[in-house]
Amino acid sequence: MVKDLYDVTVIGGGPIGLFTTFYSGMRNLKTKLIECTSELGGKITMFYPEKTLRDIGGITGIKGGNLVEQLIQQAKTFNPTICFNQRISDLERLSNGTFLLRSEAGEIHYTRTVILTVGAGIFKPIKLDLPYSERYEQYNLHYSVDELERFRNQRVLISGGGNSAVDWANELVSIAKSVMVVHRNNDFRGHERHVSEMREKTEILTPYTLKQLHGDGDFIQSVTIEHTETGLTKHIEIDALVVNHGIQGDYGKMAHWGLEMREERFVVNHAMETNIPGVFAAGDAVTYPHKLKLIAGGFTEGPIALNSAVRYMNPNAESMAMYSTHHEALLEMNHETLY
Repeated sequence: MVKDLYDVTVIGGGPIGLFTTFYSGMRNLKTKLIECTSELGGKITMFYPEKTLRDIGGITGIKGGNLVEQLIQQAKTFNPTICFNQRISDLERLSNGTFLLRSEAGEIHYTRTVILTVGAGIFKPIKLDLPYSERYEQYNLHYSVDELERFRNQRVLISGGGNSAVDWANELVSIAKSVMVVHRNNDFRGHERHVSEMREKTEILTPYTLKQLHGDGDFIQSVTIEHTETGLTKHIEIDALVVNHGIQGDYGKMAHWGLEMREERFVVNHAMETNIPGVFAAGDAVTYPHKLKLIAGGFTEGPIALNSAVRYMNPNAESMAMYSTHHEALLEMNHETLY
């Protein structure tokens, strides 16, 4: 038996992967978490660490970055092995039934089960397709909002109509001098309440698209927008441009492992089992009937996948981990905290 064989290897260090790693420790399993970038937190860390999240039970509001910090601390409770900068490319079932995972750089990992919490894969923002747009990216053209303070007292134009565009408009309105939202459609895809809040507090221009950027080679000073129906244009002076036209995901060679996929997601059943025995998945990476596309939903799917992995390794095992209020190791931690 390979000495560095793990019971569970979680691939993907976003919120769901982090919580699944913690839950794996709750079940006293030898656990490894593999992240393809240099940071944990997934899409939250990459695109909205300053965004306030309000759709997690019991939390009235928390910055994305703060949530990630707490998830990382929680994930490390039982001392899992955490690997960074490794994009897993190959999956091979060995003769003894265990798996060999290989990264693009050639690193090797051995594991009895695999849980995929990879979201949509490697995330990349859909960039603005206008002349000279790339030259402004290091100055005042943004595809995410890393620090709210950098927009203080600025005239901010947001281009986009999804959840991110709506949420950033609402976040920035208290910091910026003004916030204007340009969208190619009259309707927005964000949560109804957030859209209503945005309409009350910001200037909305629909249906318009960005037509041209005007600047000095470093900073965008103004933009031209075009009405999608009439072709009429407007010239708007700005200090910062935030583009939220969506993101693209890439699973790389993982998409060719033989996993059943639908709508660019891995198909799982009620137990978060994929069509490959021993391989499970959770979070934004999966699809199944009545899928709840919320972090809160993923926080349930991860433990379900982990419990299924336990039953795969030992059909006679308990169906779930002991509640945290009765878990011996956690009770000891509580005692140490109190005294």
